Amino acid sequence: MAARVRLGFLALVLTLILSSSTLSSAIFEDQVGIADWHQKYIGKVKHAVFHTQNKGRKRVVVSTEENVIASLDLRTGDIFWRHVLGKNDSIDQLNISLGKYVVTLSSEGSILRAWNLPDGQMIWESNLQFSTPSKPLLHVPATIKMGRDNLILVSSGGWLHAISSIDGVIVWRKEFATESLEVKQVLQSPDGDTVSALGYVGSSKFAIYHINAKSGEVLNHRTTSFPIDFSGETAIISSDVLVALDAARSNLFLINFKAENIEYNQVHISDLVQDFSGVTELLPVKLKGIVAIKTALSIFLLRVKGVSEFEVIEKINHPAVVSDALSITEAEQAFAIVQHTESKIEITVKLDNGIINEGNRETIRADQNRGSVQNVFINNYVRTDKSHGFRALIVMEDHSLLLVQQGEIVWSREDGLASIIDLTTSELPVEKEGVSVAEVEHNLFEWLKGHWLKLKGTLLLASPDELAAIQAIRLKSSEKTKMTRDHNGFRKLIIVLTRAGKILALHTGDGRVIWSHFLSLHLSEDCKPYTALRIYQWQVPHHHAMHENPSVLVVGRCGAGFDAPGILSVVDSYSGKELKSLKLAHSITQVIPLTLMDSSEHRLHLIVDSNLHAHLYPRTPDSLNIFRREMSNTYLYSVEAGTSVIKGYSLQNRCNLEVADEYCLKMKELWSIVFPSESEKITTTSTRKMNEVVHTQAKVIGDKDVMFKYISKNMLFVATVAPNAAGEIGSATPDEASLVAYLIDAVTGRILHRVTHQGAQGPVHAVVSENWVIYHYFNLRAHRYEMSVIEIYDQSRADNKDVWKLVLGKHNLTAPITSYARPEVVVKSQSYFFTHSVKAMAVTATAKGITSKQLLIGTIGDQVLALDKRYLDPRRSANPTPAEKEEGIIPLTDSLPINPQSYVTHSLQVEGLRGIVSFPAKLESTTLVFSYGVDLFYTRLAPSRTYDSLTEDFSYALLLITIVALVAAIFATWILSEKKELRDKWR
Repeated sequence: MAARVRLGFLALVLTLILSSSTLSSAIFEDQVGIADWHQKYIGKVKHAVFHTQNKGRKRVVVSTEENVIASLDLRTGDIFWRHVLGKNDSIDQLNISLGKYVVTLSSEGSILRAWNLPDGQMIWESNLQFSTPSKPLLHVPATIKMGRDNLILVSSGGWLHAISSIDGVIVWRKEFATESLEVKQVLQSPDGDTVSALGYVGSSKFAIYHINAKSGEVLNHRTTSFPIDFSGETAIISSDVLVALDAARSNLFLINFKAENIEYNQVHISDLVQDFSGVTELLPVKLKGIVAIKTALSIFLLRVKGVSEFEVIEKINHPAVVSDALSITEAEQAFAIVQHTESKIEITVKLDNGIINEGNRETIRADQNRGSVQNVFINNYVRTDKSHGFRALIVMEDHSLLLVQQGEIVWSREDGLASIIDLTTSELPVEKEGVSVAEVEHNLFEWLKGHWLKLKGTLLLASPDELAAIQAIRLKSSEKTKMTRDHNGFRKLIIVLTRAGKILALHTGDGRVIWSHFLSLHLSEDCKPYTALRIYQWQVPHHHAMHENPSVLVVGRCGAGFDAPGILSVVDSYSGKELKSLKLAHSITQVIPLTLMDSSEHRLHLIVDSNLHAHLYPRTPDSLNIFRREMSNTYLYSVEAGTSVIKGYSLQNRCNLEVADEYCLKMKELWSIVFPSESEKITTTSTRKMNEVVHTQAKVIGDKDVMFKYISKNMLFVATVAPNAAGEIGSATPDEASLVAYLIDAVTGRILHRVTHQGAQGPVHAVVSENWVIYHYFNLRAHRYEMSVIEIYDQSRADNKDVWKLVLGKHNLTAPITSYARPEVVVKSQSYFFTHSVKAMAVTATAKGITSKQLLIGTIGDQVLALDKRYLDPRRSANPTPAEKEEGIIPLTDSLPINPQSYVTHSLQVEGLRGIVSFPAKLESTTLVFSYGVDLFYTRLAPSRTYDSLTEDFSYALLLITIVALVAAIFATWILSEKKELRDKWR
């Protein structure tokens, strides 16, 4: 009887433990944000409109180079709402209509949209049809006419459209393409009855059309020929005067079109500007009676004097920018001049009459790592003394955004993070040993307090304040924000490179910026514009050299062309300090990081230039000696997507240069693959990661047989499509479209495997890992997306299955492998339907390669989906055998399942998703995932669950109470059992 009591109690206790562990493995709402973070950005601002009426929130509406429309809080810079348009839906113009709609013109003037100002909901959309694209113009009436429809005017593609601002209906349209008129300015009369379209017919004729605003009927038009050609840049300085710049950019034309005959006067810029040279740019500042021109050295403000002359009213030295005009009253305008010198930004707001108000001159200190000022937008407000104050929205060279008011930076946004082009990771410093007794006692008290609160929370006894304290303790106790390494390897630095050429180090704990460095800050003028290319690990000290900081290598170009000279920058990973900058004498077309390191633990890199010369870095004798020992085993390849040619090379000593350079190596072509241009075009290539770890080459299948993976870092995946099907989906018929997938050995050029998918079309996304490749494409015949998997196995090691050969040492496991030996491979493949379109693909990476792989898929909905690799096993069958079921083979289905709980990003979106990166932690079960686009998202992922650790919220207090209760119950049942036995004996 006592034994039955014990067993029943133990079963009850085990049930409670198992139920509590099951509950703790789920993800609750309050756990989101503990191991992940999400950051929203907008990108570099190119248009901004303020909305600061007395009613409602004060905001600024912006459009950016990342095709984002956003409404920002003027007080904090937070995002009220935003929309990320498509990749090809670039925003051309932005304005506010009727005081309640945000109007945007995008896609080269073909799409006009109206958004609700408070919440960002789209009100209407109009598609404007035209044949030939041109620079679009958007005209929104500044004054609202009550009792009538206020028309929005759009000029694009040789057409002038009048659109209702209420419902987006096209009221009328007028074609100017037949008259060969390229519209440059659109004006509307004060009463709103007449619309004027000004532009050029050809390159030397100026024309003006007057149009009835209600019907679109042409009232009259005038044309005048000029003795020179125009550049196309114009500026309106009054309702009947326009300034134009000639094609040589050396003359200004003052054109008066008020009278019946168009009159003009030519002024040489050299007569106005002393020592004039170079190219002139006409700035569209929209000031009454004032025009701004930009030369190579300065900006000049010119006032129209009389009807035919200019006078210089101010000269502004570079670097400087001038804002657009801001209407303060009906008769008064203001504009801002921003000058940047070293660490100071000086903002001067002037009225259009040129009088400087000293109260509107402000100087602020700005971080030098932001670069120079690129653009400025101003807005006015009324001070308590009824005078006008001004605030300035400043766009910096690193794409960051600042709001300045009353000489202070009110807020700033690091929006350069919306344009990440490459990234790498770095370990944090090792924590120094030694802690005080007081710190230990404090930590012990906090530990006991925390677990007591967690116990109350588990038993549903905690108050709301205690629940908030539990959440705070979880965030604090994780120690995720410390600037030292942790034993699990979760805390790291993600070092990102942005399109603007800025490096930023993000902490994986909370995503905060640890340091930043703007690379082009210290570059000479002959190295601008600077183009950032890639970032690599340069020095990674190990335990015997922990006193040295790791560093990264940033590769860039001094210019935009492919033949521009390269520049290398070495940056300290812990401080962001630039340790070295080297301008190269050659160009950069390819960078190849090697697995070799010199004695100082600098990683060796090969940089290939446009002349097919490979240059070794770092340029030290030690590096050269190490590389020469491995040079015979080093092979390169190049992919020329334009000509659909792949070539392989070996390296030889010394280039044939006028000046001898022992670090320059000649490339010798070994092989080439030329795809037939009439039937195939290269669309995607992919290889294994250089640092990928493969745990074992052997794969034991269900019948206890062994298959050996063909593991080669030289395996290259290439996907080609039919030229007719190289466009968007649907651009070709199923009979015209085809996709061919190749597995190529990059050393010999041997094609290991080739498969053709008839009726398939790109875009193709692929990922290669271990001995398999997975690629995604569109099946035109089935009208669905597909994923295909190819696994390749090495048959040359099939004899190693004999146990006696392994025991006697008669195996070939240690035999050297060469790519020149014809491989004996067997390939298994399978295709599955997939629901989503894909933006990016990656595969999880762990420290030892033991944990099961998961495919990380960036969907068209800007979310990241984790799909188990077992679903993409080519050995899946409709009726798996018992042995295959034991192995874990999933029964075959025609499509891949999507579990809503498999979304790594939960319910969040990584807007504008461009890339996904997975890097290992020290804990084998866990991988760290970082996805980036306009937004950033980071999380920890356990593909096979956390089998080697307890979760951070594991209740040690509940476990301790359970053990104590179990021991007490054992003693209680033992005492009861002894008493019962004693009573039975006395009977």
